[in-house]
Amino acid sequence: MRTVDLDSNASTRVAPEVLEAMAPYWELLYANPASHHGPARSVASDIDRARGQVADLLGAGLDEIVFTSGGSESNSLAIRGALEALGAERDTLVTTAVEHSAVRVLCRHLAARHGYRLIELPVHGDGSLDLAALDAALSPRVALVSAMWANNETGVVFPVAEIAARAHQVGALVHTDAVQAAGKLTIDLARVPVDLLSISGHKLHGPKGSGALFVRQGVEIVPQILGGKQEGGRRAGTHNVPAIVGLGEAAALARARLATDVPRIRELRDRLEAGLLALGAPVRINGRHRLPNTLNASFPDVEGEALVALLDDNGIAASTGAACSAGGTEPSHVLRAMGLSFAEARGALRLSLSRETTAADIAYTLDILPAALEHLRGAPAAEPRVLGHPTTEALGIFV
Repeated sequence: MRTVDLDSNASTRVAPEVLEAMAPYWELLYANPASHHGPARSVASDIDRARGQVADLLGAGLDEIVFTSGGSESNSLAIRGALEALGAERDTLVTTAVEHSAVRVLCRHLAARHGYRLIELPVHGDGSLDLAALDAALSPRVALVSAMWANNETGVVFPVAEIAARAHQVGALVHTDAVQAAGKLTIDLARVPVDLLSISGHKLHGPKGSGALFVRQGVEIVPQILGGKQEGGRRAGTHNVPAIVGLGEAAALARARLATDVPRIRELRDRLEAGLLALGAPVRINGRHRLPNTLNASFPDVEGEALVALLDDNGIAASTGAACSAGGTEPSHVLRAMGLSFAEARGALRLSLSRETTAADIAYTLDILPAALEHLRGAPAAEPRVLGHPTTEALGIFV
């Protein structure tokens, strides 16, 4: 059976170059970089090289990169660390109604348990942020605005530079969760004035358990893991050297390939989208001004989870939304915030591509989808054109 990965917003395969770069640090270059001998100094130098690679991807300075265990920790360090550093004079936290749970749940926890006033900004039907609501929310009481660079479910891109400029007018700090944007869009923090930015390695063909937080020069954060002096005193704990080196290599690859990968991936995504719209069945494309790799579509007359299961039976990995919320009974909070009905949100399908996606993958998916939809709607399934399958008996949806 053909295997097609269209769930790249959940995770990506580690690139061969990344695996090769990481390999020596498991066995040969195992010294603790905090020690004071030759092998340790060599490993510490390799961490600095990785720091430079991440900084180059983001348009940041070396001292502005803090290595973490991933996007969730980076978000927590940014938000908790900044709020603790600011103290009690500013008591309001502003975020959006469509944030990833790593930000959304944390902000609600801080409001419920630590007394912060929380404002969740609405979005329009196309997923774009309501900037008028942002302006209304801003005041000298606002400590921090946390707005994602790109949405993990719909791919909708927020105007982060504009958000930062408006928030800075009232003296608020600005954090952005750029986990989905890094490696898919050009990020130049010399020109986008956010104070804090989070990334995760496994979203850009790096290893799981790797991530980084950008902390702009002059911005203070209180460390959330205490102990040693690692990461300039901002994040204690022995460095996960293989993961850090892998993240650095993944960042370097993403930067080198951005100009060639993005147009090709966008063309494949658009071909997939055109194929869905040509099916003639009820379908809604969710979101406008999206990441080049992301397609979120609603089929209001089917169950999204059931459609994902049928695609899985035929070797296609997809999702209904965020992997962290899979298995829940409620439809996507992102789609509901965009005004979709319960049926439209429940019938959502997220298809997300990577640099490994091929034209054949898209063609195969467009062969399988019509029959899968007809099967779920209870109509007789038409004979599909199936790549790599001599008979329909090989397809789980026809058994």
